[in-house]
Amino acid sequence: MGLQLRSSVKKEGVLELSLADVEVPEPGADEVLVRVEASPINPSDLGLLFGGADMTTAESAGSTDRPVVTASVPPAMMKANAARLDESLPAGNEGAGVVVKAGASAEAQALMGRTVAVLGGAMYSQYRCLKVDQCLLLPEGTTPAEGASCFVNPLTALGMVETMRLEGHKALVHTAAASNLGQMLVRICLADDVPLVNIVRKPEHVALLKSMGARYVCDSSSETFMADLTEALVETGATLAFDAIGGGRLASQILTCMEVAANRTAKEFNRYGSNVYKQVYIYGGLDRGPTELNRAFGMTWGLGGWLLMPFLQKVGPEATEQLKQRVASEIKTTFASGYTKVVSLLEALQLEEIAVYGKQATGEKYLINPNQGLAD
Repeated sequence: MGLQLRSSVKKEGVLELSLADVEVPEPGADEVLVRVEASPINPSDLGLLFGGADMTTAESAGSTDRPVVTASVPPAMMKANAARLDESLPAGNEGAGVVVKAGASAEAQALMGRTVAVLGGAMYSQYRCLKVDQCLLLPEGTTPAEGASCFVNPLTALGMVETMRLEGHKALVHTAAASNLGQMLVRICLADDVPLVNIVRKPEHVALLKSMGARYVCDSSSETFMADLTEALVETGATLAFDAIGGGRLASQILTCMEVAANRTAKEFNRYGSNVYKQVYIYGGLDRGPTELNRAFGMTWGLGGWLLMPFLQKVGPEATEQLKQRVASEIKTTFASGYTKVVSLLEALQLEEIAVYGKQATGEKYLINPNQGLAD
């Protein structure tokens, strides 16, 4: 048996987080059994894990070795949880570990004893049985912690650049840019010579990205933010933005500044605004409030959603494999991830830890080691 972190939203409006004993399966011919030693807590993981619950209401019960955390789910969030009510769901999108059992196929046997990264769900588990093609073999000398974030953030950052190229834009704008993903995007754009406008929320985040070599960093808390952003857009010609915030006015502000930048070079007045197409993709929800648009950016614009998996399906398996191999080869450089703390499954259910990683704050990224402090 192995331990697995589970999340359930009850019909009465209560979130329940707990640990469950699950069978450890024997791998099939083209499968491997991975002893999971590192799995990041990404914002996308928190969506499933917390189910929109108000974690300030969280309470702990159960025993020392089987804690149970409960919290109230606001009525407004219950509709979004309709399909999962009273279902006990495993969490954790990605992770890394060592292959401890392998199926009979040559491909599976080749991974025996090797360290692999995995995108397979239910990664907050001691063991995961997965298809060989769900595993990414990591270079020799790479630890599970170094390879734990091989998929979600690296492929999202690469996907942003590829989307820019596919849609005919020449530069990018990125919000919440001091995040782990944002720092990866800075390194990618520097390496690939792609102009990048970074939007952050604190002066110290400006300093951080500047120290990495970022040229354009705009602080949304500054009184000169709109002017600073407009100048950066004039210089780069960026007409595509990826927004991790979602709610509030930021997407609208970006489109407005893009319109102002486009009109700097306009040869004549157009009552419908510039003919330059401007696009903002929302890919995150750090602000769960409504997205507010003031419509001060003409009529040639788009606002939509962007997710990693639909993008990978769009570009196809060959292009996806190329992106994955780039991640593997640059896992200690371009795609290196930093973590504030490594916690066990038991520690991940402690209220004081939830209060920290649940904030989704820049510089507070957690890593779960499901086998830390637990016997095989």
